[in-house]
Amino acid sequence: MDQHNFLYLRRVYIDTLQEPVVYMRQDCHVCRSEGFNAMSRVRVSTGNKSIIATVNKVTDGWLSHQQAGLSEAAWRLLGASEGEVAYFSHTKPVESMSFVRGKLYGTSLTDETAQAIISDISAGLYSDVQLAAFVTACSGSRLDRDEVAALTQAMVQVGERLEWDDDRIMDKHCVGGLPGNRTTPIVVAIVAASGLKMPKTSSRAITSPAGTADTMETMAPVNLSLERMKDVVKEQGACIAWGGSVSLSPADDVLIRVERALDLDSEGQLVASVLSKKVAAGSTHVLIDIPIGPTAKVRSEAYAQRLADQLKYTGEKLGICVETCFSDGSQPVGRGVGPALEARDVLAVLRNQTDAPMDLKDRALTLAGRLLEMGGKAAPGSGREQARAYIENGEALARFMAICEAQGGFREPILGGHTKVVKAVRSGLLTFMNNRFMAKLAKLLGAPTDSGAGLDMHVRLGEKISIGQPLYTLYAESHGELAYALDFLKEHREEFRIEEEIL
Repeated sequence: MDQHNFLYLRRVYIDTLQEPVVYMRQDCHVCRSEGFNAMSRVRVSTGNKSIIATVNKVTDGWLSHQQAGLSEAAWRLLGASEGEVAYFSHTKPVESMSFVRGKLYGTSLTDETAQAIISDISAGLYSDVQLAAFVTACSGSRLDRDEVAALTQAMVQVGERLEWDDDRIMDKHCVGGLPGNRTTPIVVAIVAASGLKMPKTSSRAITSPAGTADTMETMAPVNLSLERMKDVVKEQGACIAWGGSVSLSPADDVLIRVERALDLDSEGQLVASVLSKKVAAGSTHVLIDIPIGPTAKVRSEAYAQRLADQLKYTGEKLGICVETCFSDGSQPVGRGVGPALEARDVLAVLRNQTDAPMDLKDRALTLAGRLLEMGGKAAPGSGREQARAYIENGEALARFMAICEAQGGFREPILGGHTKVVKAVRSGLLTFMNNRFMAKLAKLLGAPTDSGAGLDMHVRLGEKISIGQPLYTLYAESHGELAYALDFLKEHREEFRIEEEIL
């Protein structure tokens, strides 16, 4: 290390998500002597630690010639302190990028090349540009089933892996694309009430207005450490935690960030993402819900079957039992779309309220029933009714509240204070709702970042609609976001279709 190539660190409070960025004056001695260019990857080292970061050059005077600014991600990873001395050097080329280039040109991934790529990603050696190249190489159906299995195994190996005493550890997942389909908290409560273990790690939203972790966070903390998660499961038999906080599949969390930025879903990456976290969490029996609909993530039964086969095959390769079920993906589930609104629906079901959304309850009972059967707590065909009993006798609610308290305390979800009711401008039959449109509208309102933002649905497909009838209510946490969403809505009313009824 060249002892002359040092600068004093400064925290510049710039959020670059998970990518570490270092800011240098383009005319500072380190940039000139080392020939660092904008977007160069450099090693930043202090006396205690080193990281790889991306260079951004500064052209005005807000940074001195003796300083290097660190983004929030870089500051956190380096554990830096203000004014600390840091040394800068070039990084070696990331050798596994040759495998990514090979994949782009048609060479299949092997166990060894997948492991090399994922290990380097997990170590922070890939820039966002390189990550985008890898995500693109794996997008669509570009991975065969053995490549998916290799990628999944590699993602498991670079993270933590939990082990449990029980021989049956239950889990479930929904492939997504269906706003409001927040069955997980209900299912976890029922399964845990039955005596089965279900250490549920969930993701935050990728391209949707709410992930399970976002919704659960409106009711209880989800950023649990690995030890805290183990304690909650030991105490209550289950948890609902954010997977990113326990590093069960750290490479997947990095890839999800890039997929979100590209608004890109990959069939193979989806399988690897889901099952790597299930295996890492110690799950032995996993049920995957695959909604099918014209505007859902999975649009045909043929694709759903191909995805189901891939999930089962990968599960077998990694030594876990994976079952799948197909469900209706033609419209949002429940009434709420957005973290707090979906949490409200979850609580209505668990509290056995008469006005609880029946479609959400039915889906949760079906999934919980299947898991009770897979876990040996219910005879084949009887799981659904047994699951219903746990709702009706209050045991599921009691267990859910206990899980919330164990995770740090329960709180009621709070809805956004700025609202607008959208009403029908014509009479007829409601024949079509675009799930992607509803999700985008909720995101424009601020979800999931603003937990109280989203939509409250008042009608369902097939209903007769009258002029002036409320269709849905918009919720936002600021007037500006509500106005922005209303402007978008003016240009896209055809995504919510009311047609003349044919007698």
